[in-house]
Amino acid sequence: MPALTGRIDTSRNTYAAVLRTPGAWKFYLAAAPARIGIAMTGLGIVFLVHGSTGSYGAAGTVTGGFAVAEAVAGPQVGRLIDRFGQTRMLPITLFAHAAAIALLITLTVSGTPLWGLVAVGVLAGGTLPQVGAQTAARWSYALRGTTLLSSAFALEALSIGIAFMVGPGVVGIVSSLGSPVAGSVLATSLALAGGLLLAAQHHTAPPAARHEHQSAKHLLHKRFVGLVGTNIGIGLFFGSMQVSVTAFAGASGRPELGGPLYSITSLVSLFAGLGYGARHWRTAPPTQFVLVLVGLTVSCVPLLAVQSPLAAGIALALPGLAIAPFQTLSAVLAESTVEPAVLTQAFTWLNSGGAAGIALGAAFAGRLVDTHTAHYGFVVALAAAALATAGAVAVKLSGR
Repeated sequence: MPALTGRIDTSRNTYAAVLRTPGAWKFYLAAAPARIGIAMTGLGIVFLVHGSTGSYGAAGTVTGGFAVAEAVAGPQVGRLIDRFGQTRMLPITLFAHAAAIALLITLTVSGTPLWGLVAVGVLAGGTLPQVGAQTAARWSYALRGTTLLSSAFALEALSIGIAFMVGPGVVGIVSSLGSPVAGSVLATSLALAGGLLLAAQHHTAPPAARHEHQSAKHLLHKRFVGLVGTNIGIGLFFGSMQVSVTAFAGASGRPELGGPLYSITSLVSLFAGLGYGARHWRTAPPTQFVLVLVGLTVSCVPLLAVQSPLAAGIALALPGLAIAPFQTLSAVLAESTVEPAVLTQAFTWLNSGGAAGIALGAAFAGRLVDTHTAHYGFVVALAAAALATAGAVAVKLSGR
């Protein structure tokens, strides 16, 4: 148990108590610019490449390479951070990522062939710092073994949700009204500034692992493998929903409503996460995990029957009730399953599973939507939620 835990009042499971943790405000706010910058990065690359090439296909190819590299290399970067510590490794990864983006900008505006842009995009994705995983590891270090930890993870999920609502909008405005390069410059600047501020918070950083190789075996525990599988299922859900909602709006004759409709789920999720994390739940987390994902699966059924944007907006609010609680419970269960020495890796693996699922879900649903209707994409989302539910049942049955 970290020494920090003994210096806070854990009698009330509230956000105020969480933020009274020594150093919590500093590292939580320090990471805020980085969270927004990271949320801007992928779309910033789309604007950058399309602005120079005029091709969405080229932009999608470079962004796809970026996303795949982030999913594959993220856990390996997390392993290095666990092994050598955040204070040492975070600046290295930040400057490597900034250099990769700078190179990508230079090559893009100079008309480099697509294969060169993809290669540098892969480098940028592979060095993208997983700030969310590192702040989650700090919360665990400070609050491990207390009832405040689930509220801290809910607060973390809330901040990430806000970042992914604000970031894409900001980068879209900057890239459209300024220049395609400006969005990527701003995204990288925010990630670099926030990450360096986070790295400067020495006292709240988890210590470097001394027995990382032995502890890494716990990542193969069947409960943690189940958690990764469940996050892949949720990623499939998000990927298929992104495509399906956009296609539904277009088929309804209101393509401009695609973004606002999709954001309804995220907005409801923010409020659901606030409510969930504000209280202590007596039901065991594995049971909650199953119930939340059963609720998500059931909430997808109305989407199969919607015929108007208004009906779709109402139906899209329902899945949002489950998303933030799922994210919080996923972090809680991972924290209780793996050793502290590999916690950053564990959180990064969950993120990578979700990213891989998003890519697969978007590709599969996209093919169905192209040949049929948007409702076929909603069927994929329903199936993905059911798959995630099956994973949650496996997690519950596996024990620690």
